[in-house]
Amino acid sequence: MVVKDEIEKIGLKYTNVKIGEADIIGDVQPEQIEQLGIALKKSGLLLMDDKKSILVEKIKSSIIELVHYTEEQIKVNLSDYLSEKLNYNYTYLSNIFSEVKGVTIEKFYLTHKIERVKEFIVYDELNISEIAYRMNYSSVAHLSNQFKKFTGLTPTSFKMLKHKRRDTLENV
Repeated sequence: MVVKDEIEKIGLKYTNVKIGEADIIGDVQPEQIEQLGIALKKSGLLLMDDKKSILVEKIKSSIIELVHYTEEQIKVNLSDYLSEKLNYNYTYLSNIFSEVKGVTIEKFYLTHKIERVKEFIVYDELNISEIAYRMNYSSVAHLSNQFKKFTGLTPTSFKMLKHKRRDTLENV
């Protein structure tokens, strides 16, 4: 609502406003962009008019959606998924992402996969084999190796830590 209200206050017309983007109709004057940026900043939002930054945000959103909000097994090839979803060549997406974020798309993706694995472990709904399958790891060993590389712990050690912490809190 905030974005729509601010766009209308400035006198701009739009066709679509959704999380992360707004489709403005017609020409936008530099003063209007500046006004909108100031208004959005007051609401804790950031106006991005740099095409590279916008594309990077779309890449990030697509990865987060894939990893955190897909209920079935993640069966896609990341490069194909992003290319198809964003209508750009993966090499181009990868270069832009690395240039803007200073990290590869793959590293960003793996970091989010590990965070999702941690969530599954903490919520204790799936065993490690089920988590490996759900997150499309080739094996439990592959998941365990990657988890340890990112966290310094094996999934089992991480799970035991969670239980030790819970036991400590219950005994306080």
